[in-house]
Amino acid sequence: MRILGIDPGLRSTGWGVIQCDNFGLQHIANGSIQPRSTLPDADRLQAIFEGLHDVIFQCRPEQAAIEQIFVAKSAGSALRLGMARGVGLLACGVNGIVVEEISARAVKKAVAGTGAADKKQVQDMVNRLLSVSAKNADAADALAIAIATSNDAG
Repeated sequence: MRILGIDPGLRSTGWGVIQCDNFGLQHIANGSIQPRSTLPDADRLQAIFEGLHDVIFQCRPEQAAIEQIFVAKSAGSALRLGMARGVGLLACGVNGIVVEEISARAVKKAVAGTGAADKKQVQDMVNRLLSVSAKNADAADALAIAIATSNDAG
């Protein structure tokens, strides 16, 4: 099964695609969508949608997972993060892909063995499990989301 992981954000939306089958996990692709910070929110959301749509078209995932909102610095931050999540859900929905929502704690536990793992531990485990260095921290988080989801899919 091919799984798309999405780490949503208005500044940077990370994405990672893995293949999960009887042979284990295989890295397919990863990256991030980083709309220009000078753009209005509507244009940034469009860029995220179009970027995810392109990833879905090129990589053909059969399932997707997106990180749940767990905490935000302010109500405004939570709202903006929620908009990015909504666009990720929409991009998958219009392409007929079922999306699982997963907590950051569950991702950390599945990938690093503890829900209290820090970002570096998660990135190191992603590197070990997939034998690849993610393009950036958001892409590593997205790959971790896909890996955590593969535990249920495989």
